[in-house]
Amino acid sequence: MKNIVKTLIIGLACMQVQLLVQAQDLHFSQFFNSPLTTNPANTGFIPDADYRIGAHYRNQYSNILASPYKTISVFGDAQLLRNQIDNGWLGLGGLILSDVAGSGGLRSTKIYGSLAYHQQLGNSSLLTAGFNVGWANKRIDQSKLSFPDQFDGKFFDNTLPSSVVLTNNNVSYLDVQVGLNYAYFPTEDIYVNGGYSIHHVNRPQETFFTGSPDSSRIPMRHIGFINALLKINDRVIINPNIYYTTQAKSAEFVLGLNANYNLSGEGGEKQLLAGLYYRAGDAVIPMVGFEIKNIRFTFSYDVTTSGLRTFNNFQGANEFNLIKKGFYSENTGDVRQVFCPQF
Repeated sequence: MKNIVKTLIIGLACMQVQLLVQAQDLHFSQFFNSPLTTNPANTGFIPDADYRIGAHYRNQYSNILASPYKTISVFGDAQLLRNQIDNGWLGLGGLILSDVAGSGGLRSTKIYGSLAYHQQLGNSSLLTAGFNVGWANKRIDQSKLSFPDQFDGKFFDNTLPSSVVLTNNNVSYLDVQVGLNYAYFPTEDIYVNGGYSIHHVNRPQETFFTGSPDSSRIPMRHIGFINALLKINDRVIINPNIYYTTQAKSAEFVLGLNANYNLSGEGGEKQLLAGLYYRAGDAVIPMVGFEIKNIRFTFSYDVTTSGLRTFNNFQGANEFNLIKKGFYSENTGDVRQVFCPQF
């Protein structure tokens, strides 16, 4: 009887999570390493380089689901026209997102192009506005889904008939995001940055059922963040972060701190990274990583602190992030402006 109850609770919990995944956007614990999904104004907002490319992978609930939630993103952005615009430049970038949610085969694919304008205000601040436009697609395999009326008293059996019928298993739509950023850098050792973005400003329709268009529109998502880079000495730079997002009736609040430790003396070509974050009511997130010659790798792990920890043994999600930053050739005459603390 105890095993039956546990199976039922886990099944209901996973169904609830799956419904949340359908209703809410994808997210990363390492939001600070996923700049274009956080805010389109981050496009070309690269204080310590001229361009960057990155990849992100997240695996969630692998110990309680036969088909865990997997999210992959690939992005790239660069600074353009820095010699043609007085104390400013354009940022141009692109992003691809792919997500598979649970055993229901819910697949999400999104492709975005981003554009931002950056303008320096005086000698110690920078204001940025940006947007992205993209194509999004979601599809699902109903034969892999289980519904409440398919519970046989012990398990969910999707071979049993169900009254739930999907009228469409593949939907596509246009998606638009906008955002603002502000950076303040009074000295070479202090850099503070805050941003705000609105996602799904066009409120596209997304549903696998027949119904009112208004009830199936994606609610706008609001994201705000504040971070800083503070150079303590020639060996240590700390990076505190605060992140908040809300969509419909759901909200997420994350805060924490990274630290970079210089292993190679002047130039900082080799760095050790470590950090700790907390997602309110959900997880503690330790992070470790390293950077070698502008190639940074980080790994984080969500240690579940919510009630779900009883069933997943504190094992929430793991994330891998890889970012490569680079500089234009000196022969282009494009002089890079440095805005943040460096070793």
